[in-house]
Amino acid sequence: MGHREDLLEGAKRCLLAKGFAATTARDIVKESGTNLASIGYHYGSKDALLAQAYVALVGEVSDAFEGSERLLADTPPGSLERFEAVWSNIIATMREPGSMWRLSIEIVAMGDRLPAVREHLAKAQREAMRALVPLFMGGQEEQVPEETVDTLGGFYYTLMMGLITHYNFDPDSAPDAEALTAGLRRVIAGTGAGERAGGGGG
Repeated sequence: MGHREDLLEGAKRCLLAKGFAATTARDIVKESGTNLASIGYHYGSKDALLAQAYVALVGEVSDAFEGSERLLADTPPGSLERFEAVWSNIIATMREPGSMWRLSIEIVAMGDRLPAVREHLAKAQREAMRALVPLFMGGQEEQVPEETVDTLGGFYYTLMMGLITHYNFDPDSAPDAEALTAGLRRVIAGTGAGERAGGGGG
């Protein structure tokens, strides 16, 4: 690997160990075996590097979800069964020791103290909304219409952020995938859709 890749891998390890606020440029240099000048040359700033490192960590989790499509083969896209299976996979990553999802909470909590990081990640947020749709509904990410990103993608993303918060704050009381699906069933029933909705809860 070159310095650019070394820096990214080092920044990822620093984020998992220390988080955004506590990670310094010198931490990254020490972890990556590079030098301070390399950060500016390859990424422009420490914050830009940390933002890209976070996006890379999220991408690694997303790749794991996509790799689990084989396990979802028996759950029809858009069904309640698919809804439960996907959330089961996502929640499993939240329960792992040292889960990277706590970094999302740090970004929210730090607010304007991490402006450069937030600016970079805000641009990635919409793509995260887009990427969630095929997990639940099938199809290809690049074919998801903008209106679907705004509505369905926003719904899934908001639910995920709420789960991340709950699992970081009080994991013992956080809902599992079965409970989420039961809740969605009640929402569907409450709209009067009832049996008409069939399996289309995703």
